[in-house]
Amino acid sequence: MTDLRWAADGSDAAVVEAVAAVVSRTGPVTLCLPGGSTPAPIFTSLAAMLLPWDKVTIMPGDERRVPHDHPASNVGQLRAAFGATGATIEPLSPDLPVPRFDLIWLGMGGDGHVASLFPSANPDPAAAPAVIDVTPEPLPPEAPFDRLTLNLAAIADSAAVMLVIRGAAKRSLLEAAAAGANDLPVARLLRLAPVTAFWSPA
Repeated sequence: MTDLRWAADGSDAAVVEAVAAVVSRTGPVTLCLPGGSTPAPIFTSLAAMLLPWDKVTIMPGDERRVPHDHPASNVGQLRAAFGATGATIEPLSPDLPVPRFDLIWLGMGGDGHVASLFPSANPDPAAAPAVIDVTPEPLPPEAPFDRLTLNLAAIADSAAVMLVIRGAAKRSLLEAAAAGANDLPVARLLRLAPVTAFWSPA
């Protein structure tokens, strides 16, 4: 059984509003944010908002095994986007503890991967620590790097999980995963935690 909820508005503005609502809560806030090109304009809008960023800790859900100043580094992207806000940006590391996130925002690849849990990854969330080393098979040509990633249990333990996808093909894949028609990583996640999906046609 899965618990997939579709946001009434899947636009970038709605994603901004959802994240800002969490940041605005009383007390410390921990966010887990994605890398890639889709979030970049949303990050820009969020960082420009007058929010209590100084109480916020941000971590990536996955990271390429590259230096943090490399263009492919997710934590580097987060530091570039939010570094001036006063938020604390923490790298993903097997040697550092992983908090229980107030919100984890994920993207989804066309192959159904989330974070860097690709279809070839171990599906057993109990078989690994919270942060695991993975080598995608095959390596994506646009980012041919080994990765660190949260495992499914760490993702599912978050207070809220948000999935932001774009395009008809990804919506169809996600609907199939929710219906139990595949066993892709996103389907495994849906069996472990409620997920709110923000979708727009493009």
